[in-house]
Amino acid sequence: MSERLARALQRTQREVRDFFDRYLEVPNDERGRLVDAMRYAMLGGGKRVRPLLLVATAELYGVERAAAVRAGCAVEAIHVYSLIHDDLPCMDDDAVRHGQPTVHLRFDEATAVLAGDSLHAFAFELLADPAMSSDPFVRAELIETLARASGHAGMAGGQMMDMAAEAEGARQFDLQAVTRLQQMKTGALLGAAVEMGAILARVPDEGRAYLRAYARDIGLAFQIADDLLDVEGDEAKAGKALRKDEDAGKATFVSLMGVDAARRQAHALSEQAIGHLAAHGAQDSLLADLARYIVERDR
Repeated sequence: MSERLARALQRTQREVRDFFDRYLEVPNDERGRLVDAMRYAMLGGGKRVRPLLLVATAELYGVERAAAVRAGCAVEAIHVYSLIHDDLPCMDDDAVRHGQPTVHLRFDEATAVLAGDSLHAFAFELLADPAMSSDPFVRAELIETLARASGHAGMAGGQMMDMAAEAEGARQFDLQAVTRLQQMKTGALLGAAVEMGAILARVPDEGRAYLRAYARDIGLAFQIADDLLDVEGDEAKAGKALRKDEDAGKATFVSLMGVDAARRQAHALSEQAIGHLAAHGAQDSLLADLARYIVERDR
């Protein structure tokens, strides 16, 4: 990881933590347990790659940082809600997240469901508030972009396909199907973060093509790197259970391509993503650093 990226990640992690610490105050009534669970999930760790993607994109165009951080927190709220629900017994049934008990084990299943639901709602509350932008058209486009990336055409749809991949086994899912699955489950929210940074800058739709291409490539590279970590990673560093995909017989990039080919593909996608930036003079940027980090990380 470059020194510049390390500083940027630390700053973004601090800003996201401070934002949610400030806005998720625990009420002195029966809702206290729910907000405690929301805070536990939001403040318990995480790399904050999605907020940093949004902030780094916005900074290319000189957007005010506070606005970019607020929008990044909306994306992160969606991401964390998805992790809470994914960890539930009815989904992936995980016991550890970021090195600590998952929300449904630390609290209970019903509270975990409500905490995820509340973070989902909170994300759109952040974007709809006039504090997000004085331009209602910008707010509406931010909301539309995040909603599309979160629902059946994006992250939730990808999770449904992922469950089908496990139920039906690797024989039913070829490389094309797994790529589509991961473009929805993982790539859609990463892509939304990049797109929302451009929306804040009022970049016209036709001017975002290179950013969409960049986001598409890093989204796939990110998931291939995750699949490699699931096979080769250290659970202590990852802060979660590994090697579950192989045990479940699930089709992944690694199971379909092999370790070496998957690693080469991840690096090729990273370089291709940086190439999209180079065509617009942004090759020496945090976005380029992130593209490299995504395939080099060890957790």
